[in-house]
Amino acid sequence: MDSSDISTEIARTPVRQLSVFLDNRVGTFLALVRLLKENHIEVLGVSLLEATEITLLRMVLSDPESAMTVFMERGIPHTEAPLVVVELREASLDLSHALSVLLAAEINIRFSYPLLTRPGDFPLLALHVDDLEVGSAALSNAGFRVLSQGELSR
Repeated sequence: MDSSDISTEIARTPVRQLSVFLDNRVGTFLALVRLLKENHIEVLGVSLLEATEITLLRMVLSDPESAMTVFMERGIPHTEAPLVVVELREASLDLSHALSVLLAAEINIRFSYPLLTRPGDFPLLALHVDDLEVGSAALSNAGFRVLSQGELSR
């Protein structure tokens, strides 16, 4: 595999979400964001789910590899999951169309959240689906732009 093949493979890598459990205390989310920022890692998308004693934080980051290293060094438990990130050109119409495409492909959406970044000036939606390859292909075949980790990372 030559360097252009490696670059192409990186560009096609699915967007990776990192999830962490935080103590449900004031300031823990801010502390984590500051830790990431200190390590030159940007939060590109986030979903926060609060429970009584813990908070589940799902994040799309500019550099998930470095973030995992930071988390391991700091003893922060985390998990990784691939996401489909789709660009919605006309939000009111494309959301319905995107969901219809996934329904027609019999793809279940486990959870979803918008991203904070907009590299093409259009809204981005992160979807955790039960079949990443089929979901991505169905959306791409329907004319949607499905982004890779390389397109989000800087």
